[in-house]
Amino acid sequence: MKPFYITTTLPYVNAEPHIGFAMELIRADVIVRAKKFSGYEVFFNTGTDEHGTKIHRKAKDLNIDTQVYVDGVAQKFKDLIPMLGISPDVNFIRTTDAHHITSAQSFWLTVKKNGFIYKKNYSIKYCVGCELEKTESELIDDRCTLHPLTELEIIQEENYFFKFSEFQKPLLKLYKNNPDFVLPHSRLNEIRAFVERGLEDFSISRLATKMPWGVAVPDDKDHVMYVWFDALVDYISAIGWPDKKDIFNKWWVESGGVVQYCGKDNLRQQAAMWQAMLMAAGLTPSKAVIVDGFITGEGGIKMSKSLGNTVNPVDLVNEYGTDAVRYFMTRELSPFEDSPFTPEKFKEAYNTNLANGIGNLTSRIMKMSSTHISDPIKIKSKAFPAEYQASIEIYDLQKASDIIWKHITELDQRIQKEKPFSIIKEDLKKGKVIIIELVQGLSWIADMLKPFLPTTSDMILECIAKNEMPVTPLFLRK
Repeated sequence: MKPFYITTTLPYVNAEPHIGFAMELIRADVIVRAKKFSGYEVFFNTGTDEHGTKIHRKAKDLNIDTQVYVDGVAQKFKDLIPMLGISPDVNFIRTTDAHHITSAQSFWLTVKKNGFIYKKNYSIKYCVGCELEKTESELIDDRCTLHPLTELEIIQEENYFFKFSEFQKPLLKLYKNNPDFVLPHSRLNEIRAFVERGLEDFSISRLATKMPWGVAVPDDKDHVMYVWFDALVDYISAIGWPDKKDIFNKWWVESGGVVQYCGKDNLRQQAAMWQAMLMAAGLTPSKAVIVDGFITGEGGIKMSKSLGNTVNPVDLVNEYGTDAVRYFMTRELSPFEDSPFTPEKFKEAYNTNLANGIGNLTSRIMKMSSTHISDPIKIKSKAFPAEYQASIEIYDLQKASDIIWKHITELDQRIQKEKPFSIIKEDLKKGKVIIIELVQGLSWIADMLKPFLPTTSDMILECIAKNEMPVTPLFLRK
């Protein structure tokens, strides 16, 4: 089987999981399931980013040991995996894992040996929320636009720097030769414009006396690695770099690199900084970077941990169920642009398209089948629509979902138009033919649903195999 490697970004554990990460995790999982269905062997990676100033300060504010703090919050992220119906074989990496730490240190030494790390004194404006230095063009009223409630800090010290400025031409060449490297293409244009404006070397260490919570610089114990330098290495440490060469080659070289899901505020780090770091280490760049938009709340304001206006995905699952959340994240929200979320919008989508949509359709068809068809129904294999498969290939899960619901609507309309429940009373043979075709159509829809709503798909297929009604109506509220 051909290997395929996909990863989410690693969320900070400075707060509990929120709906934005749940969306990223679910969308990556849909791709994982679709690839497996197509015959690929898949490595799926997620985890938690556990170093940096924000996390250290959060633990201090709570007056607990930093490791104890990250252990507790990381477990909450890990608990999301079964709750969101994520593939159980997903790899969960923590940047405090021993192997990741040694891998990050090996990566540092490799990049330094290749001549891309040096030391200098500097002074910058630094946003703790982003864990990034900021230029004047990125600020409004001397505040970061992503974290307007957080005051910028002035950092003045001697740090190690990465020679980012040397990678303008290699990055522009990467984008030119790979027009689908960043999706959507508008984000590729954005990162290309950023690189074209010129790149500045960036700091990749902090003094351990000021910020002790990080991976130690391997050849200078007075410094710890800047959190972004450490965290990004997880994409290769997760697959055994540098010591497990066979495993690394399988998932990185043979697969063509990793497909990275990230939010649009991660674009610079994922599509430029990390790619330059890979080149500096003598490794090939990633395969693709897929960029989500933000989930917005009232008034179109971005939901974020720093603004304190997030929705807890656990609450949604507890009230509506796993597949309802998966449905909303993949069909009701744009795959690439900002999308609004309100409890009312979620409830409306649930009632209209799940309870009264696929749930009601399944009950109607299986009631007719279990009542009038005594023999097991032979399901004929049928290829998925080309447009459905093509949409998944370009990570447009909303379009693929729309195609599924188009066929759900068509099946429902056929029942309304042909009225098999009436025909069968007058013409048993003709009525049975229509019902069998409806069951076969429902089975086909269930197969297309499998990457998106795996539990629902399995329940529908089980009802068809047993030729019986669902034990309880699908999407019955708890």
